[in-house]
Parts: sequence; C-alpha cells; structure tokens
Amino acid sequence: MFQLPRGTRDFTPEEMEKRRYIKENMTSTFRSFGYEEIQTPTFETLELFTAKSGDLIVDEIYAFSDKGGRELALRPELTAPVIRFYVEKMQMEPKPLKLFYFGNCFRYDRPQKGRYREFWQSGCEILGTDTPEAYAELVAMAYTVLKNVGLNDIKLSIGNLTILHSIFTKLGLSKDDQKQLFPLIDKSQFEDILSLLLDCNIKPKDAEHFIYMLEKSDINEVKEFIKNDRSAMGELSNMETLLDLLKSSFNVKDFQIKLSIVRGLDYYKGLVFEIDAPILGAEKQLCGGGAYDLVKLFGGRDTPTAGFAIGFDRTLLALEIEKFSFSSSKADVYIIPVNEEAIKKSIEISQHLRKQGVLTDIDLLRRGASKSLKYANAKKVEKAIIVGPKELEKASVTLRDMETGDQEIVKIEDLIFRLKK
Repeated sequence: MFQLPRGTRDFTPEEMEKRRYIKENMTSTFRSFGYEEIQTPTFETLELFTAKSGDLIVDEIYAFSDKGGRELALRPELTAPVIRFYVEKMQMEPKPLKLFYFGNCFRYDRPQKGRYREFWQSGCEILGTDTPEAYAELVAMAYTVLKNVGLNDIKLSIGNLTILHSIFTKLGLSKDDQKQLFPLIDKSQFEDILSLLLDCNIKPKDAEHFIYMLEKSDINEVKEFIKNDRSAMGELSNMETLLDLLKSSFNVKDFQIKLSIVRGLDYYKGLVFEIDAPILGAEKQLCGGGAYDLVKLFGGRDTPTAGFAIGFDRTLLALEIEKFSFSSSKADVYIIPVNEEAIKKSIEISQHLRKQGVLTDIDLLRRGASKSLKYANAKKVEKAIIVGPKELEKASVTLRDMETGDQEIVKIEDLIFRLKK
C-alpha cells in the first residue's frame, strides 16, 4: 500500500468545500479592490530564491537538478515568482499594477500542527506607487479579506522599518548589531534585547528608552527621538496619513502601532504589517506584508512595490476553531429511476434541472428506490425525485422531502417551479 508523503495532505470533498469557499470569497474581495489574478509555475530556477533570500535558503526548500542539469526549486513562497513575472513580461503595463494570486508552496520544514511541507498561500502585490493612500488601501484590503471570509477575532499591527532603522542609527548600532537584534525584536524578547544592547556599548538609559519605544510604540515619543532625521520624519508623516486614512476613510479602526514588527531581509523597507488570529496560539500569524525592493534586484527598472501574503491553511484552521458555519454545495436533488425503463427519462430530467442551475445527482447503480433513498439521506440531499412507470404515464414524478419524508406527485413541467419554491 502506498502512503502519503510526509508533510502533505489529502483533502476530502467536505474539506474542499471549505477551501473553495475561502478562495472564492478572497477572490471576490481582491477583485472588489481592482486587483487582477495571475498564476506562476510551481517550480522556478533556484537562483531566483537565493537572490531574494540568500544561499542558506537552499537547506529549507526542495531544490533539485533536472535532466538537463538546470538547478531548480519548488517555490517556497509566491512573491519572488510574481516579481520575476513582472520584470520579464509586465513592466510596460499601466501603473499601478494590482495583482493577486493563489498557489501551493513547499518548504522542507519538520511537519507539525499547522505547518506542512506543502502548504497554500494567497496574496497580492501592488507595483508602481508608494503613496500613503495606496498603502492604506493595501492594509485595509488585507484586513477586509480576512474579515470577509468570516473571521471574528483578528489583530492588525502596523510598523515601519525606516523609522526603526533611524532609531538604530541614532543609537549608533552597526548593521551586524541590527541583524542580531532582529530575531529578538521579532519575538519580543526584551530582556535579551537589553542584554545585547549593553554588550554593544549602548548606555543603559538609552537601551531602556529603546525598549520602552518598542513596547509602547507611541508616535509622539518616536517623533521626538528621530526629529533630526529628515527622511525618517517624512516616513513618519506618511505613516500618520496612512493611519488616519485607515480610520476615517476605510473604517478600519481596530489596529495597533507596533514598531517591533521586523522583516530580517534587506529588501524590506518602510511600511510593514501583520494580522494575527489569537485563537491559534503560538502559530497565530495569518498575514504579513509591507513595502520592499525586489524589482531592481531581479534586473528590472526600479519601481515601488508592496504586498502581503496570507496563510491559506491557517485561515481555514482559525475559522474552524471559531466554529464558523460553512455553507455546503451538496446536491439539491437526487433522482431515483425505479426500474431500467425509467433510466432514460431520469437522465433527461437531470439534464434539464442542471441547465436550470439545480445541483442534481442521479442513481447510477440501479439499486432500486429503498437503497437509493438511504444513499440520498446519507449524502444529506434535500429532495429526492422518484421516477416510476405509473407517474411517467401522467408525465409526473414523486418529489420527496428527505428531512420530513413527505411526498407529493409533481408534473415534470412544474418541477423547477416546485423546487425553487
């Protein structure tokens, strides 16, 4: 017997119903904001990902040589492929360019709850603009996507790497010191941050002030600290505009400023944000995004870019834990030919109903009325249509309510009206 590869999953029809619901709902929201869908290959050149994330990523992904000796990799994420696609084929498109996508990704992680070697992402990129209103719309859309799928308890946090780097510069921290700080800041390990700052010869008073700014993320406090950095002050002004637009125009008011949001890779800059589902515990992050520079790195003309990725699987898990009621697209009716002579007419009826938008299944095993009704009940079909010779003589069928057991004789020509009633 063959077994499922470690870190992968099969999905039952019931599970696929839930996944289809999420994808269709997210698609509708993306499109409502003017975004258009694209798709990229499941594998790319290995160099695409090492250029973006460094050579160490090879240990974390599925990398291989094909029969022609080309170094390839199963995609570990979707941003790099999308930017490669943009540089290769879409640079001349009118700006801003708004793109969204869904896809499976692969990482060679140790499988655990909520983490798989094959997982699904959705996300988007906006290319060609870096105005506060563009970024406010991006953040608002991420929040709206998750709210629209049905999640109740999500937490939006917004930070800014340009402002954080300005604070680093004022403290006199080197690039190497900053890289050591990033993982500690990301995990809010404030005692370890204090210890590292002191090791970097930062005065205790300044180190404690820095941690205070990280914890409180008070805009006025930060403004006073970076007031002599013109670039950072401009970024802070844009951030204030973004926050105001979120509240006043996009009606997104449930967020917090969080300067401890970091992206350790060098191409991120300016705006960063995250959306968590606290109900998931330690693995609570559903969405991460921000502004970044990748186009130039991939050989294109420099242009502003920003986007976000949503963990599709975690979103589904959060909905299930919140006891979200997923709708079902099970068959509306199940047609049962009583005997062989009724099969042809049963098929004709099923085709007619399908053309009218009725989800229709039909007995294909010739098992008779009793067993077919048991099957229809097991499949939770709402109505059964029993096609027998006596009814057909009167151009009629028996319509059975599977919940109540009530039956009635209905003219075939009246079936659609009766079912939709």
